Amino acid sequence: MRAYICNAFGSLDTHGPGDLPEPQPAEDEVIIDVVAAGVNYYDTLIVQGRYQIRPSLPFSPGGEFAGTIAALGAKVQGFQSGQRVLAFNSFGGYAERARARASQVFPLPDAVSFDQAAAALVAYATAWFALYDRGRLKAGETVLVLGAAGGVGLAAVQIARAAGCRVIAAASTVDKLALCQQAGAAVGINYRETDLKDAVKAATAGRGADVVIDVVGGVFTEAAVRATAWRGRVLVIGFAAGDIPRVPANLLLLKGCELSGVFWDEFLRREPEACRAQVAAILAGIADGSLVPPIHGRYAIEQAGDALKVLAERRVTGKLLITPCD
Repeated sequence: MRAYICNAFGSLDTHGPGDLPEPQPAEDEVIIDVVAAGVNYYDTLIVQGRYQIRPSLPFSPGGEFAGTIAALGAKVQGFQSGQRVLAFNSFGGYAERARARASQVFPLPDAVSFDQAAAALVAYATAWFALYDRGRLKAGETVLVLGAAGGVGLAAVQIARAAGCRVIAAASTVDKLALCQQAGAAVGINYRETDLKDAVKAATAGRGADVVIDVVGGVFTEAAVRATAWRGRVLVIGFAAGDIPRVPANLLLLKGCELSGVFWDEFLRREPEACRAQVAAILAGIADGSLVPPIHGRYAIEQAGDALKVLAERRVTGKLLITPCD
């Protein structure tokens, strides 16, 4: 079958399209004919050997994908051949067919397209888990989103806005901030040109943000902690800036605030039923139009490397998709 293949861990220029053997389901797995696969930042890391998971070589990246079930393992229940589904498997999605454990497969409502589903799973589920579970979000709070024009960032903006919160979006360009405000952000901050802490304090009359979504890392994490309110919750999701931050612990003490890690993949594996309920709520929001996954572009398997480079260079507003059927 056609796939975008990593034969050896290395830079984004060293991988490309080719053929892989047809996947066969284990007894607890399903095989899915992939219509659309989401492109995520960790895809750029996994092919370089820089992610927490190092698949056996050769493999195809792509952790989230939507399509129809082509085959079922012997012990799989609750699904049927031809059913529309959304799935997560850490890797394998940049291919015509992919495998996933049945516990990590989600039924797809008819009102949600394959593109919408593949654009939403990781980004919206991560943002939902961060805000509602780790962040204990409440209506009326102020939410600061770093990297707000990316996939998780825009999802967090929409989810927080729908929850009745005031959203401050931080991004690196005027165009990205405009997109964030279209998604529901009340305030936009260009953190490349403005001191983040001072700008957040100014936007909150000196109080600070109640909840922070941080997918950027680097120097901005400490600035975000300094910009939190009393009892604030800073939710660390990723390090798109490249550097893993070191935060002075005395700031957490003085502000009575929390610095929490958000690892949605592990939440899915350890607490599948709780995760399933969250994904169902997200898909219901997409179906009724209250959540709208923004799609930046679509790439065929042969151009998957271009998609990874565009994402790695942070030239994306919204979500990129790999579409094996094109």
